[in-house]
Amino acid sequence: MIDLKLLKNNLKDIEKKINSRGESFDLSTIVLDYEKKNSLQIEIEDLRNQKKQVSKEIGELKKNKSNSSEQEKRSDELSTNLSKLEKSFEEVDEKVNKNLSLVPNIPHEKCPNGNSEEDNVEVHRKEYKNPKTNLDHVEIGEKIDCINFDDATKVAGPRFVVLKNKLAQMHRALIQLMLDEAMKNNYQECYVPHIVNSNSLFGTGQLPKFADDSFKVENEEKYLIPTAEVPLTNLFRDKQLAVDELPVMVTAHTPCYRSEAGSYGKDTRGMIRQHQFEKVELVQIVHPSNSNDALNSLISHASSILDMLEISYRHVELCTGDLGFSASKTIDIEVWLPSQETFREISSCSNFTDFQARRMNIKIKDEKEKILAHTINGSGLAVGRCLVAIMENYFDENKGLIVPEALKKYVNFEFIPLK
Repeated sequence: MIDLKLLKNNLKDIEKKINSRGESFDLSTIVLDYEKKNSLQIEIEDLRNQKKQVSKEIGELKKNKSNSSEQEKRSDELSTNLSKLEKSFEEVDEKVNKNLSLVPNIPHEKCPNGNSEEDNVEVHRKEYKNPKTNLDHVEIGEKIDCINFDDATKVAGPRFVVLKNKLAQMHRALIQLMLDEAMKNNYQECYVPHIVNSNSLFGTGQLPKFADDSFKVENEEKYLIPTAEVPLTNLFRDKQLAVDELPVMVTAHTPCYRSEAGSYGKDTRGMIRQHQFEKVELVQIVHPSNSNDALNSLISHASSILDMLEISYRHVELCTGDLGFSASKTIDIEVWLPSQETFREISSCSNFTDFQARRMNIKIKDEKEKILAHTINGSGLAVGRCLVAIMENYFDENKGLIVPEALKKYVNFEFIPLK
């Protein structure tokens, strides 16, 4: 969530920045309720002090065996009024928090203005060898007999896949490569739950606004994780980190589950957009003064996988209208897919500033004060999309699917032959 004090003191400026995302928030109502809440708090404290004073007077009168009926009547009146005020305070506080929880993060001051992905800005490109075929990964999978969508649909439904034999081994090898590189870059590997509670999804910003995008466990306030960002970042919820503990750098490989609500008819062919997919996630928790540098380092860590695989990619800075809910700044890493003759997202690397930390109460404690941390995360990388890129960039129509040099130490074959 954004800082209420900051919002109150910079209402028009923040409202303008928030609405540059394509939103239409009237944040003045939140500020008015916030001011009402503060006024109620002052009244409550005043009544509590009065009640404390009257209670003291009653005690003195009873000690001296004097009549305290008038003071007791006054105490009852104060208790009644205090109860009403406390109820009003709780209602306004709940309203403020509910409305504020629906407001996205403030875009970074240098974030490009725009309405959609068409307004995103390419900031870097790295090109490698040209592919030998224009077949897409579905056709390639059929030619090497290692991919089956029909069986997956029979078992689970559409937007699932079964990988077989050597292609499944390559998928596993990719995961190991990504984790090994993450640890070389000083990330601590974690094994985390794949089911999380609603507090965790609220902390990273998926709830309450995007409940329909997640798979909910029936009759429980628990969900399948949409990304390892959720459990990894929430490991530090309600924690105070010492300055010398920073930066916190953690990674995990997990399956990810997304309902893809609202995306029906989009990317229905193949493995690009599925209900279940694998990712290796990179998360950093840093001092606010270091968050921009941390984002750049995380982008380089994720991009290094594509450099090792020698597949063309680019970095794209998202405009205000294409930012994720919790992000202040995002750089997408997009990989080249020859069949589509375009780059497709394989990692979204974001600086969330203190937005998530405020929701999760993640603080940094130094000698002088306690401040909210900044959180950074991105995929390092999306495994399925990386496999798709390898299939389309390394397929030889006469031989089969060639194993990239960087993966050969993880598998005992150099190519997957044609069936």
